[in-house]
Amino acid sequence: MSRFPRSQEYKALFYRIFLAYVFYLLARILFLCYNSNLIKVHSVWEFLTLYYHGLAFDTTAILYVNALFIVFSILPVLYNTRKGYQTFLFYLYFITNLIAYATNFIDFIYYRFNFGRSTITITDSVAHESNKALLFWNFLINYWHVFLLFFGSACLWIYLYKKVKVKEDRVLFMGRYFIYSTLSFVAILVLCVGGMRGDFKKSTRPINLIDANRYVKEISQADVVLNTPFAIIRTMFSNSFQKVNLVSQGTIDSLIVPVKQYHNNPPTKPNVVIFILESNAREYFGSFNKEFNIPNYKGYTPFVDSLAQHSLIFTNAYSNGHKSIHAVSSVLAGIPSFKDAFTSSPYPKQPTESLVSTLESIGYHTSFFHGAPNGSMGFLGYANILGTDRYFGKTEYNNDADFDGVWGIWDEPFFQYFNRELGKQQQPFLATLFSVSSHEPYKVPAKYEGKFPKGDVNIHQCIGYTDYALKQFFAKAKSQPWFKNTIFVLVGDHGNTVFYDEYKKEFNRNAVAMMIYRPDGKYAGVNRDYAQQIDLYPTILDMIGYQKPFRSWGRSLIGDSDEPPFVVKYSANLYQFMSGDYICTFDGKKAVGFYAKADKGMEHNLISKRNAAMDALERRCQAFIQDYMERVIDKKLGGETRK
Repeated sequence: MSRFPRSQEYKALFYRIFLAYVFYLLARILFLCYNSNLIKVHSVWEFLTLYYHGLAFDTTAILYVNALFIVFSILPVLYNTRKGYQTFLFYLYFITNLIAYATNFIDFIYYRFNFGRSTITITDSVAHESNKALLFWNFLINYWHVFLLFFGSACLWIYLYKKVKVKEDRVLFMGRYFIYSTLSFVAILVLCVGGMRGDFKKSTRPINLIDANRYVKEISQADVVLNTPFAIIRTMFSNSFQKVNLVSQGTIDSLIVPVKQYHNNPPTKPNVVIFILESNAREYFGSFNKEFNIPNYKGYTPFVDSLAQHSLIFTNAYSNGHKSIHAVSSVLAGIPSFKDAFTSSPYPKQPTESLVSTLESIGYHTSFFHGAPNGSMGFLGYANILGTDRYFGKTEYNNDADFDGVWGIWDEPFFQYFNRELGKQQQPFLATLFSVSSHEPYKVPAKYEGKFPKGDVNIHQCIGYTDYALKQFFAKAKSQPWFKNTIFVLVGDHGNTVFYDEYKKEFNRNAVAMMIYRPDGKYAGVNRDYAQQIDLYPTILDMIGYQKPFRSWGRSLIGDSDEPPFVVKYSANLYQFMSGDYICTFDGKKAVGFYAKADKGMEHNLISKRNAAMDALERRCQAFIQDYMERVIDKKLGGETRK
C-alpha cells in the first residue's frame, strides 16, 4: 500500500477528468471547423486565447456532468478498488459524459440554423414532434460524418480511459485511511464547488452564458469560448423572466409606447392572409438585395420577386427569434422571444391580445394551417391559446401520398389545399399558413428534381420550390371572389444556411424576407427603415383602420410617428437593439456595447466613445425589457391598456 492512502485512486480520478478536458478541446476544434464560415478566428493564437477563457466553462460543465462519478470515486469506503466497483465507475463515467459530449456534436450542424449554442430549449423543440425517430434517422443519414466523428472520439476516449487502471488494494491502517479519505473528500468537493461556480469568490455569481462575451473581440466568438453542455446546464433551471426596475413608467410610455391606437385609415374589413415561410432568409430573395451590391449575387425566388414589384417590401427586416415557434408569437401576437423563448416559459398560457383576438372582436373568422403532424412545433397549442377558431394540419389534409417523409405535406399541394379551404371560409377572415418544405433535409418532390437551381448551399432548391408553390397558389387564388379584398403578408420565420458574407455578419443572421401585397396596389414600394416581425401586428391593424387601443411592442410600418424604427432580438447571449445610428448590446440591465449601424458584423465596440445618442438608446433598451418582463410575468398581455 502507498505511503499516502488511495493515491492511485486520486491519480486515476484526475487522469479521467483530464481526459474530459482533452475531448472538450477536440469538440471545440471540430465545432469551429464546421462553422468557420460563421465564426471568424483569425489565428492559432486567437483560438488558444479563446480556449484559455473557455476552460472555466469547460470546468463547470465537466464537473456538473461528473459530479456523481467524482463522489463515488472518493467516497471513504473500503471497496473502491475492487474490480466490480471500478466497472460500475466506468459505466457511470461514460454514460454521463458521452450523453453530454454528444450535444457538442449536435451543434456542429444545428449552429448554422440557431446561430448560438443550444440551450435547454432544444428539448422543447423536440418535445412537440411526433416523428422523433424519423427525424433522428434523417439526421443520421444526412450527417453521417458527425456520427462517425462522435463514435470515433468515444472509442478513443474509452481506449485512453482504460490505459490507467486502479489495482485492488488492501487497507492496512484503518484510522489513517479514513482520516485521509475524509479530508480528501472534503477538499475535492470544495474544489468542485468552486469549479462549478467558475471561481471561489462568494460575492460573485456563478458564470453564465453572458460571461463568455467578456473575452471576445467579435461577438460570435463567444460560442467558441462556450461549450454546449454548459449552455444546456446553465439554462436547465434558469428563468430569465425576471422583473427589473430601471426606468419610470413615464419613460416606458414615451419611449416604447406599449399601447397603440391609430387613426390613419377609415375602418375596413379586408381578409388577411399570412404566409410564415420556413427558413426564408432575406438572402435568398433578389428583390430584397438589389441595393446591397453583393458580388456575384444570385436569388432563388423569381415569383416573389415579380410579386414584390407590386408590393410593399421591407429590405431591412429581421426576425425576433431563431425558432419557428418564436415567429408565430412574434407575428401574430407581437411577442418576441429572447434568452428563453416566451412560448417555452411558464407564461404563455394567459389571455393574450393578438391579431387573432383583435380581429375576432370585429367579426373575423380565424384559422391556422401547418402541413406537419398536428401539434408539431407547438403551433396547435399556441393557436389555441390565441383563440384561433380552426386548425388545419396533416390530420385534416388526410392524404399521406403528399407527405415528404420527414416533416409534413409538400408545400405545393398544401398551398392548394389552403386555397380551397379559404374559399369555404366566411369573410372577413384571418388565415395563417406556416410552410414546411424549405427545411432540412432540403429535398424537393421527385417530379421536380432538377427544376430549381441547386445554388450554392443545400437550401437553395427548396427556396425555389416554395417560391413555385406560392406561384401556383396565387395563380389559383386570384380567381377567387375573396382575393381582391385581401391583404397578403409574406414573412420568413428565421434565417437558415447562409452563403454571402453580408449575411454571415452577426446582426444579419436574423435578416428575413418581409412584404405586404394588396391586389389594389395600395402601399406598394420599398421601405428601407428597420422592420421586424413584431411590427406586422400593429401594421395590419393600422391598414384596416382598427380604432381601439391595443397592446403592442412593435410599431406600424405605414404610419407610426410616435416611435422611431427599431429592431430588438437576442443573440450571442445578449439583447441586441438597433435604432438610429447604433446597435446596442444589452445584458438586461445596462449596455455592454455600441456599434455603428453599418457595422452589422459588430466588430468595433464604441462603448468607450459613448455619446448622448448611445445613452438614449440604452434607455430605450431598459424601458423595453422592463415593460416586457412586467407584462409577461404579471399576465398583462390580454389587452390591458394602462398608459
